[in-house]
Amino acid sequence: MVIITLKRKGRFTGMNVAELVGRTLAQLGVGHAFGVVGSGNFEFTNALRQNGVPFVAARHEGGAATMADAFSRMSGTVAVVTTHQGCGLTNAITGVSEAAKSRTPMIVLAADTPGFAVRSNFKIDQDALARSIGAVAERIHSPESAVADTVRAYRTAVNEHRTVVLSFPLDVQAAPAPLGTPDHIAELASTSALRPSVDAVDQLVSLLAAAKRPVFVAGRGGRLARDEILELAQASGALVATSAVASGLFNEDEFSLGISGGFSSPVTAELITGADLIVGWGCALNMWTMRHGSLIAAGTKVVQIDVEDSALGANRPIDLGILGDSALTASDVLAELTKMNRQSETKYRTQANKQLIATQSRWQDVPIEDISTPERIDPRLVTTTLDAMLPKDRIVSVDSGNFMGYPSTHLSVPDEFGFCFTQAFQSIGLGLHTAIGAALAQPSRLPVLGTGDGGFLMGISELETAVRLHIPLVIIVYNDAAYGAEVHHFTSAHDLETVTFPDVDVAAIGRGFGASGITVRTVADLDGVRTWLDGPQDAPLVIDVKIANDGGSWFLAEAFEAH
Repeated sequence: MVIITLKRKGRFTGMNVAELVGRTLAQLGVGHAFGVVGSGNFEFTNALRQNGVPFVAARHEGGAATMADAFSRMSGTVAVVTTHQGCGLTNAITGVSEAAKSRTPMIVLAADTPGFAVRSNFKIDQDALARSIGAVAERIHSPESAVADTVRAYRTAVNEHRTVVLSFPLDVQAAPAPLGTPDHIAELASTSALRPSVDAVDQLVSLLAAAKRPVFVAGRGGRLARDEILELAQASGALVATSAVASGLFNEDEFSLGISGGFSSPVTAELITGADLIVGWGCALNMWTMRHGSLIAAGTKVVQIDVEDSALGANRPIDLGILGDSALTASDVLAELTKMNRQSETKYRTQANKQLIATQSRWQDVPIEDISTPERIDPRLVTTTLDAMLPKDRIVSVDSGNFMGYPSTHLSVPDEFGFCFTQAFQSIGLGLHTAIGAALAQPSRLPVLGTGDGGFLMGISELETAVRLHIPLVIIVYNDAAYGAEVHHFTSAHDLETVTFPDVDVAAIGRGFGASGITVRTVADLDGVRTWLDGPQDAPLVIDVKIANDGGSWFLAEAFEAH
């Protein structure tokens, strides 16, 4: 979290407010900007660029918004989306909704109509639209308040982990920057993280001391507390797992179960269900992470730690809610356990569990009954084969749909910055945008996307963006010529004509955009991937995988129980 102070060093003339706001955001330290430039956002977008903020011109505002979301998640810095007034913002709104629901620190710098332009075709209530999707509505009110308004929006994004829609009226943009405007944003000062109460720490210490089979589950809010959580887990005998968005966080720990929830392997699910205490660290403990509560056995105590009071117990009953930073909470609890001489207990960290986790907790280790046909390949087989073939230093992004369990579970990732999962809004079509933003955030890693044919075709305009940027993106299209989730949910008892389609040559479409493209029906067809890996990797590779009918993926069946 940050506090920003302003220093006045001089007076400026010849600069308008659009240029001032762009410069201010650059000085605050935004990492990247994305957008589709129109007349309304032309000047402040160029001001960002002129002040050193890299900018990606997307093909659709929705793509730009999700690229910014992914960049913020994977880089740890605030990204900016710039939009035209009205329609530019509405085009971006699905991506902005995903970011807002995920509490991504991000700024949407949206042009707005002047207050007097009551009959403008572009006029909408942008503030109300932002609030309706869970974003924070802010605006540049006047030339005199422009710097303070911008700083307030940035502080809200960073300190409160919020997506902020900062509306910027055209008349304010065009006004001259007032004399006496601060010309420099002072060095950022860190604020204190939220420390848990002594009583809350004592209660968790007591629960850990009494537990025989504790399990820690870390979510996105625990990603910056890995070392502290692991140290406490080792001291208290707890196994560790993550929600999907924090996948990879505990990779190095031999008692790591991987992902908790719908993507859990049978052994992982069994060990979590066997817990007598589950502690969520910055984790929502929602229906996905807890399989609609089925991973919580009768009598199991549940603890949730979060920096937001409203998050505690929001998704399920809990026995203890702790308002506090995950790292500070873990450190304080460990200190108390140490005083009690209760650290370094084996409990759930037995040799038997260690062996079980090492040999059976990964989906790659679970035997499969190959359902491939001469024309279509088992999605598990193709994913595990690609997992072994692709470089391990990768960043995996996943679109939404029936297929999504395969790249999420059968593609390994190096750490928590190797997996980007934009699924809070459950919209298909965000995968390609996610992969581009993630690739720019982690340029030293090979970006890999798992997507369905429906989602890929929905967002395909941004394939040109990936080609233009020369991103070496591996795109795995799980192609079942359908919206597979609906096909398997509604079954053959319903008319499925609205959700099934002719088989599309996705590889050829990829080549038409300037990418490489191969079609895969058998493992032998993956030789084309090796050829691409041995080449310059200066354009994306589209792998059109004709997948066999899985009858509905395992996680999908569980997900639809709540529909």
